[in-house]
Amino acid sequence: MNAFDPTDAATSGAPAVAGQGPSGPPAAPGCDPVGDPLAALAQGGVIAVVTGVEGPHYRAPGAFMAFPAGGGAVGQLSSGCIEADLALHAAEVAASGRMRRLRYGQGSPFVDLALPCGGGLDVALVPVPDPAPVAAALARRAARRPALLRLSEDGLALDDTGTAAGFALRLVPPVQCLTAGAGVEALVFAALAAAAGHPVRLATPDPATARAAAARGVPVTMLAPGATGLGADPDPWTAVVLFFHDHDREPPLLARALRSPAFYVGAQGSLRTHRARVAALAALGVPDDAIARLRGPIGLIPSARDPQVLAVSVLAEILAMAPRE
Repeated sequence: MNAFDPTDAATSGAPAVAGQGPSGPPAAPGCDPVGDPLAALAQGGVIAVVTGVEGPHYRAPGAFMAFPAGGGAVGQLSSGCIEADLALHAAEVAASGRMRRLRYGQGSPFVDLALPCGGGLDVALVPVPDPAPVAAALARRAARRPALLRLSEDGLALDDTGTAAGFALRLVPPVQCLTAGAGVEALVFAALAAAAGHPVRLATPDPATARAAAARGVPVTMLAPGATGLGADPDPWTAVVLFFHDHDREPPLLARALRSPAFYVGAQGSLRTHRARVAALAALGVPDDAIARLRGPIGLIPSARDPQVLAVSVLAEILAMAPRE
């Protein structure tokens, strides 16, 4: 398998987090498996990117980790099977300034480094002596804009045209959750999404909900009567979800959200409540095709009434619908 297959790969640019089983090998010293590998390259270093997968493996092409110029490692590409070996090769790549392609598992010359899941894994180690492309990608991520980095024999470069040669590493903004509501359901969902690493903002008219959210580190916007904004503008990687028991507050918020590029718009409530909500939106003049985007009842688990179960159910539905690039 050619490690530089030109097929594009998409990644959120979020940390390359690997699940470490209780019987798995410990992470290499100085390794932060749940850190942000893109930010770790802000001063240069070596990027390790999965460029090909054969057979079973839980990392897709485009997953990456970093070996920063200051030492250590950020992210993981396996459950600890190859990271120590990657660190050795990364040190040599940094010293030589030349890219290196590696193969692990099936067809690999490294017979002592078996992948328990089977299959084969192609990894490219690319030096990043000039962090300017990384800085540009980080700036775009902060502005919630996608970026395209190209890996080639010449190193790492930002590709604004989408036509450059080399393996394409597509970096898209992480899923953002704009939430509105009052009470425990809104609070638990916002806290769960934030704990899972997603940008979150909770808009609420309720001071008690606002205080509880702020205590959990969730940014809060206070909702005035008749407000239509949620404290941030939805983009194509945004989910808007409402948790109100006072459904009269919903139509202005939903009308604006449904006209936005948000990929998910939903609101808590029964099927009867959803039908009443649809009628209220039609009365506001929201077009039928926009109303058809509204999710309700929300969540993958039918009739979830426990706030924790509902939060997991809704977040799972959001992530199942999230755009991949």
